[in-house]
Amino acid sequence: MPLFVMSCLDKPGSAALRAATRPAHLAYLEANPGVVRLAGPYMDDAGDSVGSMFIMQGEHRAAIEAYAADDPYFKAGLFGSVDIRAWRVVIGDLA
Repeated sequence: MPLFVMSCLDKPGSAALRAATRPAHLAYLEANPGVVRLAGPYMDDAGDSVGSMFIMQGEHRAAIEAYAADDPYFKAGLFGSVDIRAWRVVIGDLA
């Protein structure tokens, strides 16, 4: 099944929104296994979260977009920008 990278940058000043939404976001990921293969926040120089990066697996881009649209982070309007691209592993292993 194809892999995709979804790169999301938070809207400025949204640290409180990220913190408040994080438990629901993590619960959503746990309740829907198999789509997100690897994920984590982007960090600024002070160590604060400023976005998120996901490596996701799905039939096609539309499936990834639909999954993301139901994520509490998306529903809360956390992200100012989102970029989704098809991706393949050259070095490393996501097994």
